[in-house]
Amino acid sequence: MTTAAGSKGRVVIGLSGGVDSSVSAWLLKQQGYEVIGLFMKNWEDDDDTEYCSSRQDWLDAASVADLLDIEIEAVNFAAEYKDRVFAEFLREYTAGRTPNPDVLCNAEIKFKAFLDHAMSLGAERIATGHYARVRAVQTPQGDQYQLLKGVDQSKDQSYFLHRLNQAQLSRTLFPLGEIEKTEVRRIAEQLQLPNAKKKDSTGICFIGERPFREFLNRYLPTKPGPIKTPEGKVVGEHMGLAFYTYGQRKGLGIGGIKGTQRDDGTADAWYAARKDLPNNTLYVVQGHDHPWLLNHNLSAENISWVAGQAPTQTQCAAKTRYRQSDAACQILHADEHKLSLHFEQAQWAVTPGQSVVLYDGEVCLGGGIIQ
Repeated sequence: MTTAAGSKGRVVIGLSGGVDSSVSAWLLKQQGYEVIGLFMKNWEDDDDTEYCSSRQDWLDAASVADLLDIEIEAVNFAAEYKDRVFAEFLREYTAGRTPNPDVLCNAEIKFKAFLDHAMSLGAERIATGHYARVRAVQTPQGDQYQLLKGVDQSKDQSYFLHRLNQAQLSRTLFPLGEIEKTEVRRIAEQLQLPNAKKKDSTGICFIGERPFREFLNRYLPTKPGPIKTPEGKVVGEHMGLAFYTYGQRKGLGIGGIKGTQRDDGTADAWYAARKDLPNNTLYVVQGHDHPWLLNHNLSAENISWVAGQAPTQTQCAAKTRYRQSDAACQILHADEHKLSLHFEQAQWAVTPGQSVVLYDGEVCLGGGIIQ
């Protein structure tokens, strides 16, 4: 017996025009919620270019809402995005770090501005198409909300959601948390959703997919300087430290420099390994496993704990970038301001500005910004 629509309360879902949020909306309707779609427009600077797909995304979201028979509203958070996310994004790049805009975007836009707007529409919950789960655990102090990895490990997005707090998680639904991506595509095709075959977006959160260096160039000045080896030999010129990230191999512009060669005349690839901001120097090393690219320890700041306080355990696992397996580590220090970790196995190209996210099995504990 199906539940009458709306009997479970009103949920506002972020409809992006993609297949994940569309199937999420359908699943919520199946579960008996009254569903309202909200399309967020957060970027306006170059809406007419080939890289900004917001017009097409809006058309896709609106046609999905029509097919699923749910209301949809478009809301513009471009000012909030520019103030809270993009300004910070540029500040971090200017400081020589490599920020993760998706982490900031989730914390500041999708689960703050969007959540506030949804509540003003009388919603009890919000939902998104993220691959993650929320679990309520009863404690003597009341319900404690845990953020869990999505069942589909290849799509798990808890890394990007680690800054969510108890109040946000208590009002959030992730309908795809228990589902494999292949099943999402199958449902979309079965429902004949207009975006069933639309490819997943992989660009900057809300800015889209575009040539990244060219895009940054419009907002950050180029400030050329030397590219050096650890021995101090100049092997090229960089266009500005903001445009390079640790572990970067392509686009260094030093392909013709052989460096140390093997007996057969071949040589290891070059990688960006360090930035000397005061002297505007980029250091490159040869070989994937050069000591400068490997770290057993890291410290992080700007910490956020899902439970509201630091974990008491000393052993856990962590990711220092999204597409990475969990790495066993020891918590040397953890409070609401700082975090220090020691990894059993050295981590490759640990990058200042990126997020380190801690896990206890499938439970995401929180994390911070690598220093």
